[in-house]
Amino acid sequence: MFGQVSNTGLMDTLGGEKIKNVTIGGYIDSYFSYGFNKPTNGVIPHLVSSANHNDFSINLAYLDLRYTDSKVRARFVPGIGTYMNANYSIEKGLFKNIVEASVGICLSKRRNIWLESGIIGSPFTNESAISKDHFMYTRSLSAEYVPYYLTGVKVRIPLSAKWNLYTYLLNGWQQITDQNSGKSVATQLEYRPNESHLINWNTYVGDERNTLTPDYRMRYFSDIYWIASPSKRFSFISCVYGGIQAITKQKEAFWWQANLSGKWKFSEKHSIAGRLEYFQDPKNILITNPIAMQKVSLFSTGLCYSIAFEEHALIRIDARQFLSENALFTNQMSSNTKNGFVLTGNITVWF
Repeated sequence: MFGQVSNTGLMDTLGGEKIKNVTIGGYIDSYFSYGFNKPTNGVIPHLVSSANHNDFSINLAYLDLRYTDSKVRARFVPGIGTYMNANYSIEKGLFKNIVEASVGICLSKRRNIWLESGIIGSPFTNESAISKDHFMYTRSLSAEYVPYYLTGVKVRIPLSAKWNLYTYLLNGWQQITDQNSGKSVATQLEYRPNESHLINWNTYVGDERNTLTPDYRMRYFSDIYWIASPSKRFSFISCVYGGIQAITKQKEAFWWQANLSGKWKFSEKHSIAGRLEYFQDPKNILITNPIAMQKVSLFSTGLCYSIAFEEHALIRIDARQFLSENALFTNQMSSNTKNGFVLTGNITVWF
Protein backbone atom coordinates (compact mmCIF):
# COMPACT_ATOMS: atom_id res chain seq x y z
CA MET A 1 0.00 0.00 0.00
CA PHE A 2 1.13 3.55 -0.69
CA GLY A 3 1.16 5.93 2.24
CA GLN A 4 0.50 9.44 0.93
CA VAL A 5 -2.86 9.22 -0.80
CA SER A 6 -5.77 7.39 0.82
CA ASN A 7 -9.12 6.63 -0.78
CA THR A 8 -11.34 9.16 1.00
CA GLY A 9 -14.42 7.63 -0.61
CA LEU A 10 -14.25 4.78 1.91
CA MET A 11 -15.05 5.02 5.63
CA ASP A 12 -11.92 3.23 6.85
CA THR A 13 -9.63 5.97 8.14
CA LEU A 14 -10.45 5.93 11.86
CA GLY A 15 -7.56 4.62 13.92
CA GLY A 16 -8.98 3.58 17.29
CA GLU A 17 -7.54 1.89 20.35
CA LYS A 18 -6.44 -1.70 19.78
CA ILE A 19 -6.81 -4.42 22.43
CA LYS A 20 -5.48 -7.68 20.99
CA ASN A 21 -7.73 -8.40 17.98
CA VAL A 22 -10.38 -5.81 18.90
CA THR A 23 -10.22 -2.13 17.94
CA ILE A 24 -12.51 0.49 19.50
CA GLY A 25 -12.92 3.90 17.91
CA GLY A 26 -15.21 6.88 18.28
CA TYR A 27 -16.21 9.92 16.24
CA ILE A 28 -18.26 13.05 16.98
CA ASP A 29 -18.96 15.66 14.30
CA SER A 30 -20.79 18.74 15.61
CA TYR A 31 -21.87 21.74 13.54
CA PHE A 32 -23.80 24.99 13.29
CA SER A 33 -25.15 25.98 9.86
CA TYR A 34 -26.80 29.25 8.96
CA GLY A 35 -28.67 29.66 5.67
CA PHE A 36 -28.93 33.33 4.75
CA ASN A 37 -32.23 32.68 2.96
CA LYS A 38 -33.54 31.78 6.45
CA PRO A 39 -35.65 28.76 5.40
CA THR A 40 -38.92 28.73 7.30
CA ASN A 41 -38.88 24.93 7.69
CA GLY A 42 -35.46 25.03 9.34
CA VAL A 43 -33.81 22.90 6.64
CA ILE A 44 -31.15 24.28 4.27
CA PRO A 45 -31.55 22.89 0.72
CA HIS A 46 -28.81 20.70 -0.78
CA LEU A 47 -26.69 20.32 2.37
CA VAL A 48 -28.57 17.10 3.28
CA SER A 49 -26.25 15.79 6.02
CA SER A 50 -25.65 19.08 7.88
CA ALA A 51 -28.83 20.88 6.87
CA ASN A 52 -30.26 22.19 10.17
CA HIS A 53 -30.58 25.98 9.95
CA ASN A 54 -29.58 28.19 12.91
CA ASP A 55 -29.28 25.17 15.17
CA PHE A 56 -26.33 23.68 17.07
CA SER A 57 -26.46 20.01 16.16
CA ILE A 58 -24.62 16.71 15.66
CA ASN A 59 -24.00 15.65 12.08
CA LEU A 60 -22.68 12.20 12.96
CA ALA A 61 -21.59 10.51 16.18
CA TYR A 62 -20.71 6.83 16.27
CA LEU A 63 -18.77 4.04 17.96
CA ASP A 64 -16.59 1.88 15.71
CA LEU A 65 -16.10 -1.68 16.95
CA ARG A 66 -13.86 -4.00 14.93
CA TYR A 67 -12.51 -7.52 15.23
CA THR A 68 -9.67 -8.61 12.94
CA ASP A 69 -7.47 -11.66 12.58
CA SER A 70 -5.74 -13.26 9.60
CA LYS A 71 -8.88 -15.01 8.31
CA VAL A 72 -11.94 -13.31 9.87
CA ARG A 73 -13.03 -9.74 10.52
CA ALA A 74 -16.18 -7.99 11.69
CA ARG A 75 -17.31 -4.40 12.11
CA PHE A 76 -20.23 -2.78 13.91
CA VAL A 77 -20.82 1.00 13.79
CA PRO A 78 -23.97 2.34 15.48
CA GLY A 79 -24.57 6.06 14.93
CA ILE A 80 -26.84 9.05 15.51
CA GLY A 81 -27.12 12.56 14.06
CA THR A 82 -28.64 14.57 11.24
CA TYR A 83 -26.63 12.52 8.73
CA MET A 84 -28.45 9.41 9.93
CA ASN A 85 -31.85 11.16 9.89
CA ALA A 86 -31.37 12.36 6.31
CA ASN A 87 -29.86 9.25 4.76
CA TYR A 88 -31.57 6.42 6.67
CA SER A 89 -35.13 7.77 6.61
CA ILE A 90 -36.48 4.83 4.57
CA GLU A 91 -35.06 2.21 6.93
CA LYS A 92 -37.08 0.50 9.65
CA GLY A 93 -36.51 0.11 13.39
CA LEU A 94 -32.93 -0.15 14.60
CA PHE A 95 -31.64 -0.14 11.02
CA LYS A 96 -32.06 3.65 11.13
CA ASN A 97 -29.06 3.82 13.47
CA ILE A 98 -26.54 1.45 11.86
CA VAL A 99 -23.80 3.19 9.91
CA GLU A 100 -22.10 -0.11 9.08
CA ALA A 101 -22.39 -3.73 10.22
CA SER A 102 -20.43 -6.37 8.34
CA VAL A 103 -18.53 -9.62 8.60
CA GLY A 104 -15.70 -10.80 6.39
CA ILE A 105 -13.72 -13.94 5.64
CA CYS A 106 -10.40 -14.32 3.85
CA LEU A 107 -10.89 -16.45 0.73
CA SER A 108 -7.19 -16.47 -0.12
CA LYS A 109 -4.52 -15.47 2.37
CA ARG A 110 -1.81 -15.65 -0.29
CA ARG A 111 -3.62 -13.25 -2.65
CA ASN A 112 -5.36 -11.28 0.14
CA ILE A 113 -8.86 -11.85 -1.30
CA TRP A 114 -11.69 -10.98 1.10
CA LEU A 115 -15.45 -11.54 1.05
CA GLU A 116 -17.56 -9.17 3.19
CA SER A 117 -21.30 -9.25 3.85
CA GLY A 118 -23.71 -6.86 5.56
CA ILE A 119 -24.16 -3.09 5.65
CA ILE A 120 -21.01 -1.71 4.07
CA GLY A 121 -19.62 1.62 2.94
CA SER A 122 -20.31 2.84 -0.57
CA PRO A 123 -17.42 3.43 -3.01
CA PHE A 124 -19.23 6.10 -5.04
CA THR A 125 -17.50 9.50 -5.28
CA ASN A 126 -14.46 10.53 -3.26
CA GLU A 127 -16.44 11.60 -0.16
CA SER A 128 -17.80 9.39 2.61
CA ALA A 129 -19.79 10.27 5.73
CA ILE A 130 -16.54 11.14 7.54
CA SER A 131 -16.04 14.90 7.17
CA LYS A 132 -12.54 14.93 8.67
CA ASP A 133 -11.18 13.12 5.60
CA HIS A 134 -12.33 15.73 3.09
CA PHE A 135 -11.03 19.08 1.92
CA MET A 136 -14.24 20.89 2.89
CA TYR A 137 -16.64 20.30 5.74
CA THR A 138 -19.87 20.34 3.72
CA ARG A 139 -20.23 17.52 1.21
CA SER A 140 -20.21 18.11 -2.51
CA LEU A 141 -23.47 17.77 -4.42
CA SER A 142 -21.99 14.65 -6.02
CA ALA A 143 -21.61 12.83 -2.70
CA GLU A 144 -24.97 13.87 -1.26
CA TYR A 145 -26.86 12.31 -4.18
CA VAL A 146 -25.23 8.87 -4.39
CA PRO A 147 -25.35 6.06 -1.81
CA TYR A 148 -23.35 6.53 1.37
CA TYR A 149 -24.01 2.91 2.37
CA LEU A 150 -24.89 -0.36 0.64
CA THR A 151 -26.23 -3.73 1.76
CA GLY A 152 -25.02 -6.97 0.25
CA VAL A 153 -21.75 -8.78 -0.40
CA LYS A 154 -18.40 -7.36 -1.50
CA VAL A 155 -15.34 -9.17 -2.82
CA ARG A 156 -11.92 -7.50 -2.84
CA ILE A 157 -9.42 -8.87 -5.37
CA PRO A 158 -5.93 -7.33 -5.54
CA LEU A 159 -4.86 -7.54 -9.18
CA SER A 160 -1.35 -6.20 -8.68
CA ALA A 161 0.61 -3.82 -6.49
CA LYS A 162 -1.15 -0.90 -8.21
CA TRP A 163 -4.62 -2.28 -9.06
CA ASN A 164 -7.50 -3.41 -6.81
CA LEU A 165 -10.85 -4.74 -8.01
CA TYR A 166 -14.02 -4.82 -5.85
CA THR A 167 -17.29 -6.46 -6.94
CA TYR A 168 -20.67 -6.00 -5.22
CA LEU A 169 -24.02 -7.82 -5.18
CA LEU A 170 -26.55 -5.52 -3.50
CA ASN A 171 -30.13 -5.00 -2.35
CA GLY A 172 -30.18 -1.69 -4.21
CA TRP A 173 -29.31 2.01 -4.23
CA GLN A 174 -28.67 3.08 -0.60
CA GLN A 175 -31.07 0.71 1.14
CA ILE A 176 -30.75 -1.87 3.90
CA THR A 177 -34.10 -3.61 3.36
CA ASP A 178 -34.62 -4.56 -0.29
CA GLN A 179 -37.36 -2.42 -1.88
CA ASN A 180 -38.10 -4.93 -4.65
CA SER A 181 -37.31 -8.53 -5.58
CA GLY A 182 -34.34 -7.68 -7.78
CA LYS A 183 -30.67 -7.36 -6.89
CA SER A 184 -28.13 -4.83 -8.10
CA VAL A 185 -24.48 -5.16 -9.08
CA ALA A 186 -21.60 -2.71 -8.75
CA THR A 187 -17.89 -2.63 -9.43
CA GLN A 188 -14.96 -0.58 -8.17
CA LEU A 189 -11.57 -0.42 -9.85
CA GLU A 190 -8.81 1.37 -7.94
CA TYR A 191 -5.51 2.34 -9.58
CA ARG A 192 -2.50 3.78 -7.75
CA PRO A 193 0.17 4.72 -10.33
CA ASN A 194 2.43 6.05 -7.55
CA GLU A 195 2.25 7.26 -3.97
CA SER A 196 0.86 10.67 -4.95
CA HIS A 197 -2.06 9.70 -7.19
CA LEU A 198 -5.15 7.53 -7.01
CA ILE A 199 -7.76 6.99 -9.75
CA ASN A 200 -11.01 5.22 -8.91
CA TRP A 201 -13.75 4.08 -11.33
CA ASN A 202 -17.15 2.79 -10.13
CA THR A 203 -20.21 1.36 -11.88
CA TYR A 204 -23.74 0.46 -10.73
CA VAL A 205 -26.63 -1.38 -12.44
CA GLY A 206 -29.94 -2.18 -10.72
CA ASP A 207 -33.75 -2.12 -10.86
CA GLU A 208 -34.94 0.85 -8.76
CA ARG A 209 -38.73 0.35 -8.73
CA ASN A 210 -40.37 0.70 -5.29
CA THR A 211 -43.60 1.95 -3.74
CA LEU A 212 -42.57 5.61 -4.07
CA THR A 213 -41.35 5.27 -7.69
CA PRO A 214 -43.29 2.31 -9.18
CA ASP A 215 -42.52 3.39 -12.76
CA TYR A 216 -38.75 3.24 -12.30
CA ARG A 217 -36.88 0.35 -13.88
CA MET A 218 -33.15 -0.11 -14.52
CA ARG A 219 -30.63 2.47 -13.29
CA TYR A 220 -27.18 2.73 -14.85
CA PHE A 221 -24.54 4.80 -13.12
CA SER A 222 -20.80 5.39 -13.39
CA ASP A 223 -18.37 7.74 -11.68
CA ILE A 224 -14.64 8.35 -11.81
CA TYR A 225 -12.50 10.40 -9.46
CA TRP A 226 -8.86 11.39 -9.21
CA ILE A 227 -7.11 12.15 -5.91
CA ALA A 228 -3.67 13.72 -6.12
CA SER A 229 -1.06 15.18 -3.77
CA PRO A 230 1.68 16.50 -6.07
CA SER A 231 3.39 18.20 -3.12
CA LYS A 232 3.27 18.20 0.68
CA ARG A 233 1.33 21.46 0.67
CA PHE A 234 -1.04 21.14 -2.30
CA SER A 235 -3.68 18.48 -3.07
CA PHE A 236 -6.58 18.31 -5.48
CA ILE A 237 -9.54 16.07 -6.28
CA SER A 238 -11.82 15.87 -9.29
CA CYS A 239 -14.96 13.76 -9.68
CA VAL A 240 -17.26 13.28 -12.68
CA TYR A 241 -20.31 11.04 -12.95
CA GLY A 242 -23.45 10.37 -14.91
CA GLY A 243 -26.54 8.21 -14.55
CA ILE A 244 -29.46 6.95 -16.65
CA GLN A 245 -32.84 6.01 -15.14
CA ALA A 246 -35.27 3.96 -17.21
CA ILE A 247 -38.93 4.89 -16.59
CA THR A 248 -41.95 3.07 -18.03
CA LYS A 249 -43.84 4.96 -20.78
CA GLN A 250 -41.27 7.77 -20.66
CA LYS A 251 -37.91 8.58 -22.14
CA GLU A 252 -34.91 7.62 -20.07
CA ALA A 253 -33.81 10.35 -17.64
CA PHE A 254 -30.16 11.42 -17.51
CA TRP A 255 -28.30 13.30 -14.78
CA TRP A 256 -24.64 14.25 -14.39
CA GLN A 257 -22.22 16.28 -12.31
CA ALA A 258 -18.60 17.45 -12.30
CA ASN A 259 -16.49 19.01 -9.56
CA LEU A 260 -12.96 20.11 -8.76
CA SER A 261 -11.52 20.75 -5.30
CA GLY A 262 -8.13 21.95 -4.14
CA LYS A 263 -6.44 22.31 -0.75
CA TRP A 264 -3.43 24.38 0.26
CA LYS A 265 -1.75 23.48 3.55
CA PHE A 266 0.26 26.52 4.63
CA SER A 267 1.38 25.08 8.00
CA GLU A 268 1.13 21.85 9.95
CA LYS A 269 -2.18 22.93 11.50
CA HIS A 270 -3.74 25.36 9.03
CA SER A 271 -5.15 24.83 5.54
CA ILE A 272 -7.67 26.34 3.14
CA ALA A 273 -9.69 24.51 0.50
CA GLY A 274 -12.01 25.49 -2.33
CA ARG A 275 -14.47 23.70 -4.59
CA LEU A 276 -16.30 24.35 -7.87
CA GLU A 277 -19.12 22.04 -8.96
CA TYR A 278 -22.06 21.72 -11.31
CA PHE A 279 -25.02 19.32 -11.06
CA GLN A 280 -27.78 18.83 -13.62
CA ASP A 281 -30.85 16.65 -12.99
CA PRO A 282 -33.57 17.72 -15.48
CA LYS A 283 -36.11 15.06 -14.49
CA ASN A 284 -35.61 15.32 -10.71
CA ILE A 285 -34.42 11.72 -10.39
CA LEU A 286 -32.06 12.36 -7.45
CA ILE A 287 -32.68 15.99 -6.51
CA THR A 288 -36.38 16.39 -5.80
CA ASN A 289 -37.14 20.07 -6.30
CA PRO A 290 -40.14 21.07 -4.19
CA ILE A 291 -40.74 24.29 -6.14
CA ALA A 292 -43.03 23.25 -9.02
CA MET A 293 -40.68 20.39 -9.99
CA GLN A 294 -38.52 22.68 -12.09
CA LYS A 295 -35.45 21.44 -13.90
CA VAL A 296 -32.48 21.23 -11.53
CA SER A 297 -29.40 22.94 -12.93
CA LEU A 298 -27.27 23.82 -9.93
CA PHE A 299 -23.84 25.43 -9.50
CA SER A 300 -21.97 25.62 -6.19
CA THR A 301 -18.74 27.17 -5.05
CA GLY A 302 -17.20 27.30 -1.60
CA LEU A 303 -14.22 27.87 0.68
CA CYS A 304 -13.27 26.05 3.88
CA TYR A 305 -10.67 27.05 6.48
CA SER A 306 -9.43 24.18 8.66
CA ILE A 307 -7.43 24.16 11.90
CA ALA A 308 -6.00 20.86 13.13
CA PHE A 309 -6.22 20.91 16.92
CA GLU A 310 -3.91 18.26 18.40
CA GLU A 311 -3.91 14.93 16.52
CA HIS A 312 -7.57 14.01 16.87
CA ALA A 313 -9.56 17.22 16.50
CA LEU A 314 -10.47 19.57 13.69
CA ILE A 315 -12.09 23.01 13.67
CA ARG A 316 -13.60 24.31 10.44
CA ILE A 317 -15.41 27.28 8.93
CA ASP A 318 -17.13 26.51 5.63
CA ALA A 319 -18.77 29.06 3.29
CA ARG A 320 -20.95 27.86 0.41
CA GLN A 321 -22.71 29.72 -2.42
CA PHE A 322 -25.41 28.06 -4.53
CA LEU A 323 -26.59 29.43 -7.88
CA SER A 324 -29.33 27.86 -9.99
CA GLU A 325 -30.79 28.31 -13.46
CA ASN A 326 -34.32 28.29 -12.04
CA ALA A 327 -35.67 29.59 -8.72
CA LEU A 328 -34.92 26.51 -6.62
CA PHE A 329 -34.62 28.28 -3.25
CA THR A 330 -37.13 29.95 -0.95
CA ASN A 331 -36.23 32.87 1.31
CA GLN A 332 -37.76 34.02 4.61
CA MET A 333 -40.36 36.05 2.72
CA SER A 334 -41.58 32.82 1.03
CA SER A 335 -40.34 34.21 -2.30
CA ASN A 336 -38.53 32.00 -4.78
CA THR A 337 -34.91 32.85 -5.54
CA LYS A 338 -32.07 31.51 -7.67
CA ASN A 339 -29.33 31.58 -5.06
CA GLY A 340 -28.50 30.62 -1.51
CA PHE A 341 -25.54 31.29 0.79
CA VAL A 342 -24.65 29.07 3.75
CA LEU A 343 -22.06 29.49 6.50
CA THR A 344 -21.16 26.46 8.63
CA GLY A 345 -18.92 26.05 11.69
CA ASN A 346 -17.73 22.64 12.80
CA ILE A 347 -15.76 20.84 15.50
CA THR A 348 -14.88 17.17 14.98
CA VAL A 349 -13.15 14.89 17.49
CA TRP A 350 -12.20 11.25 16.96
CA PHE A 351 -10.12 8.50 18.55
